Amino acid sequence: MSMTMRGLALAALGAGMLACSANAQPAPDGPVYENGTDLVLPTNYRSWRFIGAGLGMTYDGERGTQATGPDNPRFTHAFVNPAAYDHFMRTGSWPDGTVFMLEFRASQTEGSINRAGRFATQLTLLEAEVKDSRFPDGWAFYNFGPGSSLARVAKPLAGAQVASCVECHSEHGAVERTFVQFYPHLLEVAREKGTLKPGH
Repeated sequence: MSMTMRGLALAALGAGMLACSANAQPAPDGPVYENGTDLVLPTNYRSWRFIGAGLGMTYDGERGTQATGPDNPRFTHAFVNPAAYDHFMRTGSWPDGTVFMLEFRASQTEGSINRAGRFATQLTLLEAEVKDSRFPDGWAFYNFGPGSSLARVAKPLAGAQVASCVECHSEHGAVERTFVQFYPHLLEVAREKGTLKPGH
């Protein structure tokens, strides 16, 4: 083999090794932990992919926040890290390192131009759900507390704190433990890729 051909072959091999190395790295926007499992609040999560909102899809007195109901529904705003979103759009599944941030916001009618609508107001609670194979069932929930005093770091919820969440997400989530059925553009992708659970 000539020196030129050998050089080209080595260059190609080196490029391939670098590409593999890059692909093996965790997503740059994935979870950041302290003490192995305590999640550091991603302060830039509002620049992530906003996947949708819901109104009144919360439980009364959830996590110690004010009661909700027909007269006092709360908005939920869901964000996911861009690397996870891009992976889902390609495959219909969530990769390791997926981080969902869920804002709970109060709603208000006074001030709405059409007098019948509702709009979101102050942040009342911030939660996260992370997919990480190091956790016993591959997922973990976090609560960063009320919007007025968010924690910088949150411990994974455990035991009775999270049992009902795990049960509900496992039983009703359309893709893995996530409620893709409430986000039409994600639902279309999951249906196309064949990743929906039976019944969805």
